[in-house]
Amino acid sequence: MFTIKVIFFDTETNGLNCRFCRIIELAMFTVVDGEVVEEYDKFVNVGKPLDPKITRITGITNRDLTERGVSEEEIAYDLKKRLTENTVMIAHNCQFDLTFVYFLLKRHFPDEADEIVRKLDWIDTVTILKDRKDYPHKLIDAVEHYDIEKVNFHRAIDDTRALYQVTLAMKNERNDLGEYRNVFGYNPKYGVGGKFPFIEYKPQPYHNCGCLPEERILPRKGLNQRMR
Repeated sequence: MFTIKVIFFDTETNGLNCRFCRIIELAMFTVVDGEVVEEYDKFVNVGKPLDPKITRITGITNRDLTERGVSEEEIAYDLKKRLTENTVMIAHNCQFDLTFVYFLLKRHFPDEADEIVRKLDWIDTVTILKDRKDYPHKLIDAVEHYDIEKVNFHRAIDDTRALYQVTLAMKNERNDLGEYRNVFGYNPKYGVGGKFPFIEYKPQPYHNCGCLPEERILPRKGLNQRMR
């Protein structure tokens, strides 16, 4: 029997540049065949103090990292163990989280990192949300749009729980999430930095009043008929 494994994941980081900044919290909410099997949440001791701005945004303190944080090496091994072939990885603004996960793995498994991320399927819920509702498109906007119970945003584990509920609501709204596997939308005004060869990048312009069906990242063949 084919097993469906989905990991809803989120990272909190000490900056925006994936090459030089680090993950300071990683959360993974794992569902196998529709059943929640693990809630993973760990702080990462990156060995240097946080900018106060990061603490204001995330609520994560230097004390959290020094007293409760584990090594980046431990996080890398945890990821490698869980990112098994055919796993579906779902994140809100997945390109951001994927790049940080990739560079973390690259530091610790330089010969394996590319294969680890390539053998997975990646779904970006921002791309889906932009196809379905007007601006804005943050996770909190998705939570409000789908009437999900409010959570403590900008803490990774709470974000993954909210993301799970949002994804279920999206699936119930229109069951086409599988068509978004490895398809990331991007704003053509800004382009995409650090493209992955296994991801198909499609321009997804800003829309303040929703987009017409023919302007969506999807439809692919047959979607227009299903929406009628």
